[in-house]
Amino acid sequence: MGLVVGCGQVAALPEQAATFQPAWWCPGPHAQTIWGALLRPASMPPIERERWDTPDRDFLDIDQVAAAAGSPTLIVLHGLESSSASTQVRSLLEAAHHRGWRGIAVNFRSCSGTPNRLRRSYHAGETSDVAWVVNHVIARYPGDPIFCVGLSLGGNVLLKYVGEQGAALPSDVKAVAAISTPFDLAVSAHAFERGLFNRIYMRRLVRSLKQKTIAKLEQYPDLADRQRLMAVTALAEFDELVTAPVHGFANAAAYWEASTARPWLSSIQRPTLLINAQDDPLLPAQLLPRDDVAQNRYLTALFPAHGGHLGFLTGGWPGRPVRWAEQQAMAFFEQHLGL
Repeated sequence: MGLVVGCGQVAALPEQAATFQPAWWCPGPHAQTIWGALLRPASMPPIERERWDTPDRDFLDIDQVAAAAGSPTLIVLHGLESSSASTQVRSLLEAAHHRGWRGIAVNFRSCSGTPNRLRRSYHAGETSDVAWVVNHVIARYPGDPIFCVGLSLGGNVLLKYVGEQGAALPSDVKAVAAISTPFDLAVSAHAFERGLFNRIYMRRLVRSLKQKTIAKLEQYPDLADRQRLMAVTALAEFDELVTAPVHGFANAAAYWEASTARPWLSSIQRPTLLINAQDDPLLPAQLLPRDDVAQNRYLTALFPAHGGHLGFLTGGWPGRPVRWAEQQAMAFFEQHLGL
């Protein structure tokens, strides 16, 4: 069973949307997490990449799915050390294309396969790029409705942005959704250190972060101490050595505290769907923001018992599995098309 609490400006999702039944061949949080990352959509629309130069002389690589003038736009934000090539992002782009919507998949700085130009990169609390992308989309497609979805770290970025904006959020943004958000960044960072599978996930992320940082030392030799960097094995250690100081935080704890989206949930004033599994290996169920949802009429939550982290796979095998979370997000957006 799942949990639906709170509602936005229109009726909440139908009751059947509150339930998620894992595919019989994909039981348990880690199976859901791993298969969710591996199973690509069966078909994909044509995608074109554009490089958008940012006001600070850096750039964002954007993967787009075209649509007719006047169509809704779906903006997708990926997770930590992921990209627009992730299975979840591609699934959402396919869902947008199926509906005749425009798709905009944002690659955070350094995540498109090409190193960004500046010392700074991206992090869980960096919202200025999202704000700039939204304004850029509005200028390019004036009057077209915009919907945004964030995945994991991207969900934290998106919720923090929407909360920071409050009533000033551009009216073109009709609704947003966040899937598998790490609502407590400190807890999630240390959760990677507990259990065999979590440590496997962490090693993959830390290896990618270190490789990028080592490459960037060629341009910025004082970015981090190379010897200490080579010894890093945990995400919390990387945030302490690199993420925090590079982005102006005193230490990792200060970065986590300043960047988490949880304190901003009460300031959100646009219909927002939160989807998190209670068995997410990176966030204990007791930390799900049930009170925040109950106190803010703009928030709707789906907190099913199962689903893992960015998993939520249901349906039979060997048929194409159903990506339940993406399905719920798109249904939520369709409810808000007329607002």
